[in-house]
Amino acid sequence: MTAEQIFNAANIFVLPFWALMILLPNWGITRKVMTSFIPFVVLAVLYIYLFITSITPENAAALSNPKLADIARFFADEKATATGWIHFLVMDLFVGRWIYWEGQRTGVWTIHSLALSLFAGPMGLLSHIVTYWITQKFFPSSEDGQTVSKTTPVEQS
Repeated sequence: MTAEQIFNAANIFVLPFWALMILLPNWGITRKVMTSFIPFVVLAVLYIYLFITSITPENAAALSNPKLADIARFFADEKATATGWIHFLVMDLFVGRWIYWEGQRTGVWTIHSLALSLFAGPMGLLSHIVTYWITQKFFPSSEDGQTVSKTTPVEQS
């Protein structure tokens, strides 16, 4: 597979997970799917493949002592850019999954934060933190600060 094919496949691969979290957050199948680490394993394997195949002595030197100009040259390579994009997809989906589970656990509204995370992970994370804070400050629940008592996969272990 070429870097472009991997890039395109990875973009399509993440969409069902985002759609489930945003459009059907309370559906049992969504909860079951989002307990899985399989999406992250698949994306991480693609990332590792692209990372290993894009490393040259020059790239390794640029990454080992990062300077903006060197990193910019590194990302000028199509395979390196695809590697960086997969990195974004993995991390944004991971943050989105955390936001999803926090919403399930606390009852805090997450649709806007998930949508932001899909396009810009850090903005979605900040959105969720602010939404959580506003919810706790202005709409506290009657029971120990949580409106819903559901557990996340990590808590179930």
